[in-house]
Amino acid sequence: MDKAKLDVIDKIPCPVNVKGIHSFLGHAGFYRRFIKDFSKIVKPLSNLLNKDYVFVFNEECLEAFNTRKAKLVSAPVITPPDWGQEFELMCDASDYAVGAVLGQQKGTIFHTLYYASKVLNDAQINYATTEKELLAIVFALKKFRSYLVGSKIVIYTDHEAIKYLLRKANSKPRLIRWILLLQEFDLVIKDKKGSENVVADHLSKLVNEDVTSKEAEIRDKFPDESLFSIVGRPWFADMANFMAVGVIPKDLNWQ
Repeated sequence: MDKAKLDVIDKIPCPVNVKGIHSFLGHAGFYRRFIKDFSKIVKPLSNLLNKDYVFVFNEECLEAFNTRKAKLVSAPVITPPDWGQEFELMCDASDYAVGAVLGQQKGTIFHTLYYASKVLNDAQINYATTEKELLAIVFALKKFRSYLVGSKIVIYTDHEAIKYLLRKANSKPRLIRWILLLQEFDLVIKDKKGSENVVADHLSKLVNEDVTSKEAEIRDKFPDESLFSIVGRPWFADMANFMAVGVIPKDLNWQ
C-alpha cells in the first residue's frame, strides 16, 4: 500500500474529550466488519463514554487508539482499484476543513482506496456552508483525478442544497469554475446524512498542522490551459520538418 494515501489516518491526534471519542469510534465502526475482536479492542475507549466515568486518557486507551488506527490502514480495509467498477466518493466539510474518502463497493462491502483531508485557508473559511460542501467535492475530484477521469462516479454528500447550486443561473465566477470542473467527470451526486457519512465527517473535523501549507490549498485555475503549451523551439523541430516535407533549414547544408 502507498503510505501517502494513509498519512491522514496516521496523523490523527489522540481525542481530548468525549466528542472526539465519539467521532473516532464512529469512523472506526464503519469498518468493524473488517476488524476481528473490534469491541474487545475499543473497550478502553468505549468506557470513556460511560455517564459516570471520569475522562482519563491513560496508557490503555492510547494503546487501543493506536491499535485501531493501525487496523484502519491495513488490508483488507484498503484495496487497489478495480477499473471495471464505479468509484464512490464520500465528501464532507466542517467550519475549518474538508474531508474525502475514495472507495469502491465489492459485493456488499465498501473498501477504501484513499483517505484525504485539507484545512481551509483564511478565504475559504468565510465561504457559505453550501459552498464549503461543494469545495469538498472539488477538492476530492482534483485529489483523486487520476482515478476518476473516464470512470463512473457516485458522490455522497450531506448537503442537498448543492444540487441547487448546480442549476443556479447567476453564480459567482468561482462557483462557475467549480461547476465547469464537474462537467469533466461522469458523476452522480447523492445526498447522505452526516450520521451515515461518518468517515468523511470525521476527516473534515481533523486539524493537522502538516496540511496547512500553501501546497495543500486549492488553486482556482485550470492547469489544462497550459498543459500542452511548448515554450521555445524544440530541439527536434528541424528533423521533424525534414522528415515530413523535406525542408532543409537555411543555416544548414544537405550534409
